[in-house]
Amino acid sequence: MKLQNKVAIVTGGAMGNGLGIVQSFISEGATVVILDYSNVLSNVVTEFKNQGIDVLAYQVDIRNEQMVNACVNQVKEKYGHIDILVNNAGVCQLEPFQIMTDEIRDFHFDINIKGTWNVTKACLPYLKEKGGVIINLSSVTGVSVADSGEVAYATTKAAILGFTKSLAVELASDRIRVNAILPGYIHTPMVDNMAKLSNPSNPDQVIDGIAKAIPMKRLGTIEEVGSLATFLASDDSSYITGEGIVISGGSTLPETLTMGI
Repeated sequence: MKLQNKVAIVTGGAMGNGLGIVQSFISEGATVVILDYSNVLSNVVTEFKNQGIDVLAYQVDIRNEQMVNACVNQVKEKYGHIDILVNNAGVCQLEPFQIMTDEIRDFHFDINIKGTWNVTKACLPYLKEKGGVIINLSSVTGVSVADSGEVAYATTKAAILGFTKSLAVELASDRIRVNAILPGYIHTPMVDNMAKLSNPSNPDQVIDGIAKAIPMKRLGTIEEVGSLATFLASDDSSYITGEGIVISGGSTLPETLTMGI
């Protein structure tokens, strides 16, 4: 029970990596609050309740600073403290740069960067009270690798790593550690959607092709991301801050593309 008596806020916790993190945190004793804009949020909360697990959830648009502040303040009032923040919420929409509209660009920037900014700023006064942990979800995309059509997404995820490093220096004296998780291909709804866009008639072929190009020959799981987040949130990583931890099955390692060979 590495997170016993800890209160954690996880954005985008209703599905994908966020859900994996929520599940892992709960298994280690944390009280978890989910901030998510998805319509599946209520179903997730019901599933947890059916398992006898009480999870507080807010359907919130993290682009809305006032809405974020109100939710975070309610969490503090209810539990008395906030110990862990996971900025997981993010979007990815593939679009070639030359035809990308300002709306699509701003959609990425407003959620992936400004949303992370808003939630962090709202939680910071409470994290400073006893010290705490911030975990930001960056990506290998934009930091180490990129594919065509990912300019907006890659830009925001690279920015998140810079945000992490600078904030870690600034908050070290407040006993707040700040780290980033950089996933490679994890089998999430986002990856499934990208596969469907790439090959509507056979998205599984896309997933299989991705797996063949990864040294470990598979995609990661949300449970593995959850385990890494739990490590970074716990005292097991008490001397780690300002780092970007890659979890990619070795996908960034090959010097030349193997094309599945």
